Amino acid sequence: MKRTIVAGLVSIALASPVLAQESVEVLHWWTSGGEAAALGVLKKDLEGQGVKWNDMPVAGGGGEAAMTALRARVTAGNPPTSVQMLGFDIQDWAKQGALGDLNALAQKENWDKTVPLALQQFSKYQGKWVAAPVNIHSTNWVWANKAVLDKAGVTTMPTDFDGFLAALDKVQKAGFVGLAHGGQAWQEATVFDGVVLATGGVDFYRKAFINKDKAALGSDTMKKSFDRMAALRKYVDKDFSNRDWNLASAMVIEGKAGFQIMGDWAKGEFLNAKKVPGKDFLCFRVPGTQGMVSFNADQFGMFKVGAGSQAAQTKLASAIMNPSFQSAFNVVKGSVPARTDVSDKAFDDCGKKGMKDLAEANSKGTLVGSMAHGHAVPASVKNGFYDVITQHFNGKLDSAAAVKAMVAAAE
Repeated sequence: MKRTIVAGLVSIALASPVLAQESVEVLHWWTSGGEAAALGVLKKDLEGQGVKWNDMPVAGGGGEAAMTALRARVTAGNPPTSVQMLGFDIQDWAKQGALGDLNALAQKENWDKTVPLALQQFSKYQGKWVAAPVNIHSTNWVWANKAVLDKAGVTTMPTDFDGFLAALDKVQKAGFVGLAHGGQAWQEATVFDGVVLATGGVDFYRKAFINKDKAALGSDTMKKSFDRMAALRKYVDKDFSNRDWNLASAMVIEGKAGFQIMGDWAKGEFLNAKKVPGKDFLCFRVPGTQGMVSFNADQFGMFKVGAGSQAAQTKLASAIMNPSFQSAFNVVKGSVPARTDVSDKAFDDCGKKGMKDLAEANSKGTLVGSMAHGHAVPASVKNGFYDVITQHFNGKLDSAAAVKAMVAAAE
């Protein structure tokens, strides 16, 4: 991988034997096989520049355990060099004055022109770059088993929601589970992201989930979204409660179910099972959301460190944003690069589609942060929405009551 090292850093490194032992300490929650392999690409790049990688993995996807570990380190006055973060967590740490300033590097490497504006809102604080985004995941995807669909007589992919229900019906009647799903609040919210986009469009989604507009949250469109969730519920098997997302993916991979609505991290499960996109499995946007992308993104927040650690930290941030790394990492991870100027040459069919969709949504203003994945509203509001969505999906609230509860949750 070709690297460009800042001229100033080269002269310092030559003059000082101490900097030959440069190191970074990185706190993250990428502990599964595929995730660790993706991170290995970054470690190798930095080691090639003489920067030692000190790994600080915290198991438990989603980062809550990682944030707990981080708070302890910051309180002790000893923050790591960099921490994997999502959405509003970056803004919260920046408000506390804990994050460093990456503006000089960002300006030199043109981040402003290559990172989508909707993502920059989380990478920057008060106009200053404080984090380096490593990828963009999108959440409004459907994954399907081609052999199951063939057996069920589903010959074309549905492009609207009613067509999707008709396809689910055919799959169910052919003796398969229509919709593979794991009964966890975040998974129900992931499905809801796509359903609301399909029902109300991107402007409605923004009003309801980003602006927390009471009229939108309490509207007939929101009620229709809940009615559609109830319709989807009929195609889920009876054993869905507490099933992990990857086990739901396995149902599709193994030919037990026709479809799964899940973010693009699901693709890694299909690839690990040696399945080929277009041949064994299909990927398409939640019907009715073509041209729109709901996203979340992994980023590395850069903490304020002493002068002796700043050169290594700059190399880490630069390595993360390097187009070659962004390609190599995201091919392994299943996501797409956080930069829009990266070639799609190394990506499979689903990856190429993801990159094309992202570029289109970025240019048309139809790229929106995922409510389900912490990029639309802060955690306190998100968790309130989670409760309502999952209660409704489990039959504890009807659609009318759910709409009222959403308005209350936003307050």
